Amino acid sequence: MKKQESEKRAMYAKVTSLGVTGLAGYLVQVEADLAGGLPQFNLVGLPDSAVKESSERVRSAVKNLHYAWPASRITINLAPADVRKTGPVYDLPVFVGILAAQGKLPAPGGERAFLGELGLDGTLRPVTGVLPMALAAVQNGVKELFLPAENAAEAAVAEGLTVYPARSAQDVVLHLCGAEPITPAAPDGYDENGVWLGPDMADVRGQSEARRAMEVAAAGGHNLLLVGPPGTGKSMLAKRLPGILPPLSYEEALETSAIYSVAGLLRGGAGLIRERPFRSPHHSVSSTAIVGGGSVPRPGEVSLAHNGVLFLDELPEFARDTLEVLRQPLEDGKVTVSRVHGSASYPCKFMLVAAMNPCKCGYLGHPTRECTCTPSAVDAYRRRISGPLLDRIDLHVEALPVEYDDLASEQGGESSADVRARVIAARALQRERYQTLPGVRCNAQLPSAALRRYCRMTPAAEKILRGAFERLGYSARAYDRILRVARTVADLDGSELLDTAHLSEALQYRSLDRKFGMR
Repeated sequence: MKKQESEKRAMYAKVTSLGVTGLAGYLVQVEADLAGGLPQFNLVGLPDSAVKESSERVRSAVKNLHYAWPASRITINLAPADVRKTGPVYDLPVFVGILAAQGKLPAPGGERAFLGELGLDGTLRPVTGVLPMALAAVQNGVKELFLPAENAAEAAVAEGLTVYPARSAQDVVLHLCGAEPITPAAPDGYDENGVWLGPDMADVRGQSEARRAMEVAAAGGHNLLLVGPPGTGKSMLAKRLPGILPPLSYEEALETSAIYSVAGLLRGGAGLIRERPFRSPHHSVSSTAIVGGGSVPRPGEVSLAHNGVLFLDELPEFARDTLEVLRQPLEDGKVTVSRVHGSASYPCKFMLVAAMNPCKCGYLGHPTRECTCTPSAVDAYRRRISGPLLDRIDLHVEALPVEYDDLASEQGGESSADVRARVIAARALQRERYQTLPGVRCNAQLPSAALRRYCRMTPAAEKILRGAFERLGYSARAYDRILRVARTVADLDGSELLDTAHLSEALQYRSLDRKFGMR
């Protein structure tokens, strides 16, 4: 009787694995059952095509590692059964479950989790979304995680989790049997005071006004539009913006790395992303690529730029519908993608930096070259960008042609390190000021309801703002954004109250509304 009970127990095994929806990881229980009848392999639990194909990969791996494939009816269940399972992440847990159901492996227990794609020879290949799955494993009481060696660095970020990197399924079997233990992966430390090694602001000649606007934008996390003729250095300035932004905090690095992990863009062997993202899609990009989507929702450019910069060069050349989908992410800081197979939400708190010419030929207002565009052509060119989108851009800056003396000078401009020091000091003030406001890390994220509390003005400054608002007809959104920019200028000045100089500079960054009729 005891022998029959032992055999019965050996015909069933349960292995813990993980899945991910959007950026949220969750536990998946892989149940393996071996029953009498004709040999057959059944995989249930709402699997997609990649999961269904695991039967052939697991079968070949078992045989090529010289284990016996059970001549019985095999049923694999992926629970919860009402959540769609995607990708090849369940190959390894299915492999372990079948061997455990045969009694060739001890039951792994609920504190151990497994994930990874199998090659036909049993080698383990990396999978995507490991970081959010590792964090979910810790939250659900998992202590040990077995996975491909290439994914070990990102999984080791999860505190309280012992990560075992394996090159093949055979390594996992030998470890579970106690024959050859796998050495756990050591987590990499994270230094928040990183040194920027990218392009330097010192390379930019002239453009003092645009450089100042870049500093204000970086200090407050504001959106920025650069308008000017070709060759004035608009793209050059934009590419140097990440170098003056504060280094990623640990929490920001964790958020950004999770997005890149799900998108499959985290470099093999890398832990956390240490530099702020800089995304620069071509103007032929689709609206789906910008906000995310696909049959299985994936993060788009706005989410890949989370905690960093999204740079749109030649802004009017982008399709109108592509630009319009930016409006909601810019306001909410997150985007929800809904498809037939489910929906996913991704964070997208990014700085939008855009560059454009003043007209189609590019030389409207140029001091030495004549514009060849007709007034109607100029108007049509600018109408490609809607007023509501421009309203969401805090700083509108004109980039003028660089003087010869600036270009020929041997002395460059101020370095990124010097500008970054002032930006970090301003951000430190904002962090301390907004401690009680969840999710607010900089002035650009300050909610409208809190503006009166944190943007107090002197009577003279309020008079200037009132006059500009009544004379120029700014929208309520523009009013809020002017106050946020003025708050940032005051922070760079070390002032708690907004004075006339701070409001005047903030209003100056809306001057293109009048000059180019872009309000």
